[in-house]
Amino acid sequence: MASSENILETSPGTINAPVPEKMGWADAGGGLAAMLVALPSAIAFGVAMYAPLGPGFVGAGALVGVIGTVAMGLVAPALGGAPRLISAPCAPAAAVMAALCAQLLAGGAPPAAVIVSLVLVGLFSGVLQAVYGALGGGRLIKYIPYPVVTGYMSGVGLLIIIKQIVPLLGLAKNADPLSGLLTPTAWQWPAVGVAIVTAAVMVAAPRFTKKVPAAILGLAAGIAAHLAAGLLRPQLLAMDANPFIIGAISTSPGAIMGSIAANLGALRLLGWDDLRLLIGPTLTLSVLLSIDTLKTCVVTDSIVRARHNSNRELTGQGAGNIISALLGGMPGAGTLGATMVSLASGGRTRAAGMLEGAFALAAALVLGGTIGRIPLAALAGILIVVGTRMIDRSSVRLALRRTTMLDFAVVISVAGTALVSDLIVAAGVGIGFSMLLFIREQMSSNVVRRKATGLEISSKQQRLPRERAALTARGGETLVVELQGSLFFGTTDQLFSEIESDMRACRRLIIDMRRVTSVDFTAVHMLEQVGEIMRERGGALVFSHLPASLPTGQDLGGYFRQLGLTHHEGGGRVFETMHDALEWAEDKILEEAGVKRLYYGELLDLGEIDFLREMDELSLADLRVVFKELRVEAGKPVFLRKGHGEELFLIRRGKVRIVLPLKSTHRQHHLAVFGPGDFFGEVAFLNRTARTADAIALTDTDLYVISRAAFDEISGRNPIVGTAFFQRLATVEALRLRDADRELRRLQDS
Repeated sequence: MASSENILETSPGTINAPVPEKMGWADAGGGLAAMLVALPSAIAFGVAMYAPLGPGFVGAGALVGVIGTVAMGLVAPALGGAPRLISAPCAPAAAVMAALCAQLLAGGAPPAAVIVSLVLVGLFSGVLQAVYGALGGGRLIKYIPYPVVTGYMSGVGLLIIIKQIVPLLGLAKNADPLSGLLTPTAWQWPAVGVAIVTAAVMVAAPRFTKKVPAAILGLAAGIAAHLAAGLLRPQLLAMDANPFIIGAISTSPGAIMGSIAANLGALRLLGWDDLRLLIGPTLTLSVLLSIDTLKTCVVTDSIVRARHNSNRELTGQGAGNIISALLGGMPGAGTLGATMVSLASGGRTRAAGMLEGAFALAAALVLGGTIGRIPLAALAGILIVVGTRMIDRSSVRLALRRTTMLDFAVVISVAGTALVSDLIVAAGVGIGFSMLLFIREQMSSNVVRRKATGLEISSKQQRLPRERAALTARGGETLVVELQGSLFFGTTDQLFSEIESDMRACRRLIIDMRRVTSVDFTAVHMLEQVGEIMRERGGALVFSHLPASLPTGQDLGGYFRQLGLTHHEGGGRVFETMHDALEWAEDKILEEAGVKRLYYGELLDLGEIDFLREMDELSLADLRVVFKELRVEAGKPVFLRKGHGEELFLIRRGKVRIVLPLKSTHRQHHLAVFGPGDFFGEVAFLNRTARTADAIALTDTDLYVISRAAFDEISGRNPIVGTAFFQRLATVEALRLRDADRELRRLQDS
């Protein structure tokens, strides 16, 4: 999309890498070049802004453009967060202000009240920009969808073109642009010729030279064409009562102070009802100027390989617009065309932007009334080129693809609304479409991150072989659904459709909420329905990983309890982690399957350890000699990572968790939990290597311990015992490796 300002054909390759921020002669050259681009455009924008007031206010319009260039140039770079940015009056400001001017005049407001209303809109929009910056809104504004921005900018460009038809054709002030365009007999050919020459030179100039800004060359060509026409029609060169030029204008301090005094006096003409009418335009202008500025900052950053401070830049732009309004100038923003010219001419620091304002002030004081002789048709030619470049012609490609047709519809709708209604309504349409695009994006993203049954995923609790067999037979009755993103009215149907068929085959549904970012009431209502369906089928709905604080600040656990989803009788159970929920589901399966389980309070004999159950009494008697008994209190380590490891531990009573300490943090990764009848520490026992994780007793735990040296001794005396022990150990290890391989495959597939 083209910039809202006149974009010159400046090649990024001509701009060198950034240098330290130190003012030099190059900054003066950049500031001067930027002024030569910004000032003619600002005069044109000011004239366009005051155009609805009639020919008598053309000079006043040119003056507010000059004042805006000076004020924005001096203040915004000094306070902003983008040192290389050039700030000046811009096309979006002209379009919004001209539309407001026409609206107020149609409502019967006198010209003095209209002018002071425009000043207040510029002032309040500057205040809002400063507030945006103070509240950190610099990042938020950049997230407005591109189709909305490009549609709005294209609409502004079309409005500018339409509003310039009257001065381009030299028509009377109140002439209808479209009717005049279709009536060639009403055209004033000197004006048409001047506009065509100006636009043609402005478009063609970059092909021949980039040392002189295209806007300056176009304006010079237009003035020359006007002077040539004046040789045939001397009245074109008159200063008084000449509808083809700006007319009498004074840029003296006295004229500016008189304008400020007139604005202050006109404040009494406004009432509260009038001020309420300014709220919409103020919001629209503040957001539009902020977007235009930040868009220019992003483009500039990509060229000079630097980063800007969005919030500080908004504060600086707000301050610039406040000062400009107080002095009677028009609003502005960071402009891409002037910025690119400044960079190409050597501008590297914020001094270049400030010098642009200083040079604009000097030019206004030196030229004085000469500015009044600029032909309106030449300004119209400049604005038509600017408006044309604002129209995003590349967006037409969006209509050629099915996947982007909605985006094209957004562009057309926003631009069309700006044309048939006004920019305020177009801003509302844009905001509405922003919401729709967000909802569409959320609905198109899958809220179900992963689904798995109990056959594919298991808890960290290590199960004995007979328990594994039962879990394998009935593991499909457990369904784990991991959710992600926003659960709201736009995604609840998608979620229900995803799990509806799976619920028919499961009895325990575990919903993991760890990656959920927001939940609304519609989603909670749907989850209630799911819970009721599960209970009707004799099953249960459980939740895991309910965040205590979502990105929105919402306490999800508290929210579920308040709405009765997890609080009332029969409501969903809540577990801290998904593996806790899986352990509960596995315990339910084993209970329903009638599998006799060993409990943590029983003290097991060596023969009751699961993998030794099949050994005969004589072999067990030999093993009892080399096994030692060990008691570990709850919370104490059985062994620690990197410690000496030759022992194998068999659990007689209690529970042991295996954890892996994470580097550079105080957190731990939970690997597994072992209970009565199971064993752990086998890797170091077999390889005689250092421990790779920590083993911590979760409860008071009683263990059988055998060292590798002691085992080798008994194996040497009785090889049959050693072989039987290793065979049973290897069988259990094979089952564990199979489970680990299944888990790794599941993680890889997800």
